[in-house]
Amino acid sequence: MANAVVMPKAGITVESCIIGTWEKKVGDAIKVGDILFTYETDKASFECESTAEGTLLEIFYNEGDEVPCLVNVCAVGNPGEDCSALRPEGGAAAPAAEEKPAEAKKEEAVAPAPAAAATAVAGGEKAAVSPRARKLAERAGVDASLATPTGPNGRIIERDVRTLMENPVVAEAKAEAAAPAPAAQAAAPEAEYTDVKFSGIRRAISKSMHTSLSTMAQLTHTNSFDATAILAYRKTLKAAEGEYAGITIGDIVLYAVSRTLLNHPDLNAHMLDDNNIRLFKHVNLGVAVDTPRGLMVPTIFHADEKSLLEISKEVKALAAQCREGNINPDKLSGGTFTVSNLGNLGVESFTPVINPPQTGILGVCCTTDRVRKGADGSIEIYPAMTLSLTYDHRAVDGSPAARFQKELAKNLENFTALLAK
Repeated sequence: MANAVVMPKAGITVESCIIGTWEKKVGDAIKVGDILFTYETDKASFECESTAEGTLLEIFYNEGDEVPCLVNVCAVGNPGEDCSALRPEGGAAAPAAEEKPAEAKKEEAVAPAPAAAATAVAGGEKAAVSPRARKLAERAGVDASLATPTGPNGRIIERDVRTLMENPVVAEAKAEAAAPAPAAQAAAPEAEYTDVKFSGIRRAISKSMHTSLSTMAQLTHTNSFDATAILAYRKTLKAAEGEYAGITIGDIVLYAVSRTLLNHPDLNAHMLDDNNIRLFKHVNLGVAVDTPRGLMVPTIFHADEKSLLEISKEVKALAAQCREGNINPDKLSGGTFTVSNLGNLGVESFTPVINPPQTGILGVCCTTDRVRKGADGSIEIYPAMTLSLTYDHRAVDGSPAARFQKELAKNLENFTALLAK
């Protein structure tokens, strides 16, 4: 009996995923645990392992298709088994090549091609080609861009290349129709720009940031503190052997924030609507992470109950998962306050944007040498670090926000005393 493989549920907050690349094709032998295809949410990518053993009988969705979670994606069973009952509504049949009657092939071979060619190069731009289709075209020695696209958003997929391969006369006609005249080709100027379509995560960031700035009354306070104590403590840790040597200045700031926020509940909160706010008893600390795919914000849950070493280890593990693209989407939600650290890039001050529905975000900046008058009246130089707090003025007024910054600065200037509490 044929068995269906479903689109995995990539976290409780994810409703659908987009198929990336099919690693197996119809007719391949499949074992439990084999990677069938890759899929992605708007924030991470994953690999789907087969839950059944046999032959890949039918593929219901193509590369680039958005598939609801827990919906059948393909069927695995014994060759010849009927799996039509497993096919979801709206799913496509497997793009397996079928032998066509000789008369049909003959008709296709002499059919005119200008209209199809116009589809492939509509508006002077070639259609996007899926990775699997490109590989097949390279192996077969054909130009994939000449295929008539039938995939999502006008994308050329594997079955389109196979159709092109089966009709060499049509392919030749398309190539001739698409080739520009020599004079026109010489006169065509080189493009001075490149249009790039946003990735899923870039679209999510764009939407979130626009929503944040257009729906909140955001205001930023900037202050600085004497970083002598935390720099000295960091130097002590670095000289130590073992796991403590990996604790960074950023980890120290995260620890101090997790303790300070407990005294300022309006900043450790979610705005439910214009009239209601949800205050949290624990600090679920979001940490902004720069990745090749864009900004991601994983969450350290109950950070206020974790030690400095535990926070340091967890934030590094979360950052690695974000950069590798395999983080569980559930770890990218649930934050009650966020910290964004640009200090390692030399930023002295900036205006971080709140991550909705949170009410605040802290920007951590670099250390700079400043001068001040010492107790004996002499001029002394000290390392100052700037902190930029953006808060939602609907939920937090200026004075409470400033008190949070003042207490945080005091805790960082007396960090060993904070550790002793």
